[in-house]
Amino acid sequence: MTMPNSLSARRCPWADGDPLMREYHDAEWGVPQRDPRMLWEMLMLEGFQAGLSWVTILRKRAAFRAAFADFDPVKVAAFGARDIDRLMADPGIVRARAKIDATIRGAQIYCDMQQRGEDFAAFCWSFTDGAPILGDGKSWVASTALSEIISKEFKRRGFNFVGPTITYAWMQAVGIVNDHSLDCFRCHSAS
Repeated sequence: MTMPNSLSARRCPWADGDPLMREYHDAEWGVPQRDPRMLWEMLMLEGFQAGLSWVTILRKRAAFRAAFADFDPVKVAAFGARDIDRLMADPGIVRARAKIDATIRGAQIYCDMQQRGEDFAAFCWSFTDGAPILGDGKSWVASTALSEIISKEFKRRGFNFVGPTITYAWMQAVGIVNDHSLDCFRCHSAS
């Protein structure tokens, strides 16, 4: 797919204002992500976004990556009290203890799955048989029956900050759902 070389390209309305949001929309949002580590990173970042705007998380993404060992699940799973203190003192990230704890726990769950031979990407894509769901390009919803199912499975496994709305936002972000608006140049594009 050719990327637009103009600010006048039609995009989803939420991506029109901030240059960082435009870049994220054009290059990442809705692109099917198959890398298990990246799927996990995005799930953790969506959890940090709860109650905040996504642009806040995008602006802090580099700091999050630095603070969380580039979201290496093995390293994050081993974080202890000193790491939590360090993270709680880091002004570059969202300093919410429950979200930090959820990320460390999420890394431990990811590693447990991996040790049992369960690939996180295969797990994530199993709900759609590996194929992206194409939205209608006209309606905007906060959650779906499928995001409720996936949310329940995440919670059953021990993940936190994975309610149906956060799960649906994650599904959109990683391309499990392609929800670009009909007049967007990325509508139903595969990449």
